[in-house]
Amino acid sequence: MSFNTFGRVFRFTTWGESHGPALGAVVDGCPPGLGLSEADIQPFLDARRPGTSRFTTQRQEPDAVRILSGVFEGRTTGTPISLMIENVDQRSKDYGEVAKAYRPGHADYAYDAKYGFRDYRGGGRSSARETAARVAAGAIARLVIPEVTLIAYVCELGGDPIDPARFDAGEIGRNPFFCPDAQAAKRWEAKVDAARKSGSSLGAVVECVATGVPAGWGAPLYAKLDSELAAACMSINAVKGVEIGDGFAAARLSGETNADPMRPGADGAPEFLANHAGGIAGGISTGQPVVVRVAFKPTSSILTPVETITRQGEASEIVTKGRHDPCVGIRGTPVVEAMVALVLADQKLLHRAQCG
Repeated sequence: MSFNTFGRVFRFTTWGESHGPALGAVVDGCPPGLGLSEADIQPFLDARRPGTSRFTTQRQEPDAVRILSGVFEGRTTGTPISLMIENVDQRSKDYGEVAKAYRPGHADYAYDAKYGFRDYRGGGRSSARETAARVAAGAIARLVIPEVTLIAYVCELGGDPIDPARFDAGEIGRNPFFCPDAQAAKRWEAKVDAARKSGSSLGAVVECVATGVPAGWGAPLYAKLDSELAAACMSINAVKGVEIGDGFAAARLSGETNADPMRPGADGAPEFLANHAGGIAGGISTGQPVVVRVAFKPTSSILTPVETITRQGEASEIVTKGRHDPCVGIRGTPVVEAMVALVLADQKLLHRAQCG
């Protein structure tokens, strides 16, 4: 059994490999009549695109998207929307050593153990290259939730967090780290440069905030909004942890401190005095901003020698050559934003199906 589809009503399936001729997505369940063209998708792909700074992989991919179906005269038809992104800058020869031995921390051994063989060229299906298709699908999901504003940013890199007091949303697009703290971004330049020069890599934490989500999205018990968000974000390559609201920090609070007190609001809806729950209670949105944090591990493909074994089980050592992100969490930021959009679009349509 293979699982390449996510979602319940608004569903998407991704296809393709890192070094194949192309990759893409098929989006199904999109409402008809929404204005859609390649120009609506491309800006989000450009944000994730490799080779845009010295702090990311130098693979040069234009990531130009083509819509192959599901759109007529500039509007969605309600039928499957097929999206394709061509691969134009593969260097499969860089992975000759990977064919012989497993990269620790990567999916090499796990794929081989499951399938009996693997596509070693850039990791094949396990490569973060697949996330381009998610970002393209996420751009369509945004059309379904125009009432929601999404913003994602790196809030910690290499163990160095931003200062919330210096948060400036306008700064996110002015540096190569999607960082809302200009001083942190300057520190991170030196950290990432040092990691790259030493042949190592760094991890990062990405935070995504969705404002405008109305109360009522999500369903108990097995379509909880927070569990769907966690599943969506955990499916992203290199993600090892997801928090909603205060997340693990909530375990260190008292009941009264962790509570989100409510007072009567002007429009009849409650006015919340805190948001420790991250905008979700009982798996259902409360109307507050939905807050998700995602932890990315350091990139597994590094130039530092690491002990491993060959496919024959012999002791070996591997150095992963090629073009790799010194911190995969940086370009993971648009991916997190896309996955949150995809979940919210799906949950909106699920809510409408049951509650009108």
